[in-house]
Amino acid sequence: MRASAVVIRSYSTSFGAATRLLGRRHRAHVRNVYALVRVADELVDGVTEGAGLTPAEQADALERLEAEVARAIRSGYSSDLIVHAFAQTARAARIDATLIAPFFASMRADLPPGDASESDADAAGLRGFDAEQHGAYVYGSAEVVGLMCLRIFTRHRSLDALEQHRLERGARSLGAAFQNVNFLRDLADDTDRLGRSYLGTQQRLTDADRIDWVRRIEAELADARAVLPLLPKDARSAVRCALNLFAELTRRISRTTVDDLYARRVRVPDWRKAGIIARSIARTAAEAR
Repeated sequence: MRASAVVIRSYSTSFGAATRLLGRRHRAHVRNVYALVRVADELVDGVTEGAGLTPAEQADALERLEAEVARAIRSGYSSDLIVHAFAQTARAARIDATLIAPFFASMRADLPPGDASESDADAAGLRGFDAEQHGAYVYGSAEVVGLMCLRIFTRHRSLDALEQHRLERGARSLGAAFQNVNFLRDLADDTDRLGRSYLGTQQRLTDADRIDWVRRIEAELADARAVLPLLPKDARSAVRCALNLFAELTRRISRTTVDDLYARRVRVPDWRKAGIIARSIARTAAEAR
């Protein structure tokens, strides 16, 4: 569990701040999910390549990680601290292959092709994701993470079919919004370092594209916001905080030209984050009165 906390502190100030607002019964479990997701993401985002692994060796490393996760969930043990912690969470919250398999499928989509001739890259060397591929990738890489967190939050609660449907839609929408915001924030790195184009085109995005994506993200955030009252009280402040932080990022992206997005990563200043966190806590407290 402590290993997962180290990972989240090292990689995400925003998500780390949000998880600190979770009730104690949820906090470690959500960190365990984040840590495994981050380890897998790093594996396919250049760390293994930088260490000199061939594309085939990178694919093998990801396959071994997936197999170790499956074994750990079955047995309740792994010598890998991050996998062991995730397995404890998965067993407690009934996180199973219906969510884990799509996640690893999306991670495999990020692996470099084993042969340059297999690549669908254009002349600029970009691997493009069309609309269908984008949807499948976002589901596996982000929406299922939202669903994992939802299973954690509701693991001791009985939901009727309508509540389940509404909460799952909200969780998926929030995950998709987070991922699409990060695609826009990471345009420069994804394009220049990783040679990927996730947003439905192999061409450089235009400002019209940016506006369309901002509108889509705003709709996803609205869907997620609508179900906040259905979440347990000890999860609501954290989810609201994360949602509001990404809503602020979306507003900043809406005021940033696409040329600037290709040049720098949009961020929320620490003083602004502090205000968003305080207001999120206050709003949840007001609802409880």
